[in-house]
Amino acid sequence: MSEGDERHDHDPADQPPPDLAESLRDIGNTAKASLGAAADSARALRSLLAADLSLARSAMGRALAFAGVAVVFGASAWLFLMATLVTLLRNFGLSWLMSMLIAAGLSLVVTAYAGLRAMHYFDHTRMQATRRQLARLGIGELSDLMPTPDSPQSARETAKDLRENVDQMPKQQSNDIDITPP
Repeated sequence: MSEGDERHDHDPADQPPPDLAESLRDIGNTAKASLGAAADSARALRSLLAADLSLARSAMGRALAFAGVAVVFGASAWLFLMATLVTLLRNFGLSWLMSMLIAAGLSLVVTAYAGLRAMHYFDHTRMQATRRQLARLGIGELSDLMPTPDSPQSARETAKDLRENVDQMPKQQSNDIDITPP
């Protein structure tokens, strides 16, 4: 007998159908296993989020302490540099007024540049990627505006389109919660 013939001897169509109670028991066991796996995933995500927030909280405190030290010493160094610049300009024959104006102008240019860069980096605090993913899951203020998880449409592209057409975006949800553009 060949292998093909053996397969015909054990055809599932020849076997009686499984008992209904046994089938329901199998479905119930599968559902319990799926629910257990989902609960395990949720616990793992919760512990990851807790650890990540703990690390961020600790890092934020240390970063603020060192930023404070950097600001104090940076400001004193800047004052010494500006005093040196004013003295140098004064030795070149400029008046006190012109020397001080040049130093103040330089300080304003650096301040404007630093302010623009700070605004750029504060944009990263909006957690855009997280908000897009939560919106895809139907959570948050953007959930009505973003594609669903099974959609092939890119959440990043949708958010980009919303930012470009912010004047056409609704300003509030139906429950009067303001919508922050993505």
